[in-house]
Amino acid sequence: MSVPEVRAPRARSAEIAALVGRDWRLLIGGALVPATAGATFSVSDPFTQEVIAEVPDAAPADVDRAVEAAAAALPGWRATTALRRAELVRQFADLVEEHGEELALLDTVDAGSPISNARFDVEIALGQMRMYAGFALEMKGATIPASANLHLTVREPVGVVAKIFPYNHPLMFACRMAAPLVAGNPVVVKPPEAAPLSTLRLAELADQVFPPGVVNVVVGDGPEVPDRIVRHPAVRRIGFIGSEPTGRAIQRAAAESGVKQVTLELGGKNAMVVFEDADLEKAAAGAVAGMNFTWSGQSCGSNSRLLVHRSLHDRLVDRVVALVEARTVADPLTEGSEQGTMINRAQFDKSMAYLDVAREEGAVVRTGGGRPAGEEFADSLFVAPTVLVDVAPGSRIAREEVFGPLLSVIPFDTEDEAVAIANSVEYGLTGSVWTKDLDRAVRVARALEAGFVWVNGSSQHFLNVPYGGVKASGVGGKEECLEELLSYTEEKVINIMV
Repeated sequence: MSVPEVRAPRARSAEIAALVGRDWRLLIGGALVPATAGATFSVSDPFTQEVIAEVPDAAPADVDRAVEAAAAALPGWRATTALRRAELVRQFADLVEEHGEELALLDTVDAGSPISNARFDVEIALGQMRMYAGFALEMKGATIPASANLHLTVREPVGVVAKIFPYNHPLMFACRMAAPLVAGNPVVVKPPEAAPLSTLRLAELADQVFPPGVVNVVVGDGPEVPDRIVRHPAVRRIGFIGSEPTGRAIQRAAAESGVKQVTLELGGKNAMVVFEDADLEKAAAGAVAGMNFTWSGQSCGSNSRLLVHRSLHDRLVDRVVALVEARTVADPLTEGSEQGTMINRAQFDKSMAYLDVAREEGAVVRTGGGRPAGEEFADSLFVAPTVLVDVAPGSRIAREEVFGPLLSVIPFDTEDEAVAIANSVEYGLTGSVWTKDLDRAVRVARALEAGFVWVNGSSQHFLNVPYGGVKASGVGGKEECLEELLSYTEEKVINIMV
């Protein structure tokens, strides 16, 4: 296979060309293989918009092979002790750390994430993998003094697990396969077709550690592959991260094909509520960080609605605008770059269309509102970090998830009004409350219909702090914690009669 040409001049172009120009394969049953029919599809760098790799285009037959391999591996992997499974996951994490820079580079050129952010995703992935390995002996049962007999519970693996996730954190999400693996379940991993390279490289590393069939990775350019994964009768558990419409489709397909356990971590239209006594500088910095401009707002947890008490509104907006305009937008491979591209043309066009919608609804662009200034961005997939004011709470831009770098600012006058606006959307993933009044902070945090709330903070996740949403933002349990690990087990009750 010829090495794809990378547009020059660009930092590390020769290194990247060699990295992406490998013979990409699926991982099925302990073998790195092409798609059954030999089909491939093209992967493009969203910064250069040039094809950088050809990857296997799996078909339903490849899914069947992967699931069957996982099912065949289940008895042996289930019988492996929890400590041994954890040790192999730690070895896998060590390999990820050893190859961390190349994995970060792949997410940069494949997903448009700034290199600093891609490296941070590697760090988070390593922490989570090692956390799940450390929880191996927490998969405990209990004894119940219900009678003179012995009543006890044990936790056992669910069975074959499917992990399906989106393009905004591909490496980090792929590494969350550690949870079902520690719990004793073989996995079938389906990375995003828009950014599959880091996961396919991860498959090569996993093949060096795990027994055949314990880890399988398949990807295809279209809905057939994930649909077949979800519908396969041997898949017992599905963990999905992505959009709310796709989540509903997965629920429907799973229900139509059997009784399966499904967890969904979906979208958000999250509110950051800033009261009049908040620290203005910290709140402004929190609004910018929480909007996740770094990966172009392509995050379900972004606080894309900034609700500000009217007395503080103008000053806070001025400060947010100043911080946004000071950000560096550049080639994602540039060390100082603070914002990546949109993942592809479709997502770029979606953000631009929402800008038109916002203007039609009466919103005013304070900064941004299109491509960044400069000839180098004339044909790019960058959307400038944008701050919109005069946004009506009931407008589309205030209610619908854009998944782009568009921050809507909405004033309020009372606490009750702020809570009502925050809760007026169908989503309920994150929320953020800024105030020096502890009573109000707790009261409002409790009132927000959101699964994960910060007080005087935003954006950060923490090891073993449960993450997940309510309403249309998710169902089935929390992630990034012990609860997620336990969700990949089933509780069995044993009654020993004496």
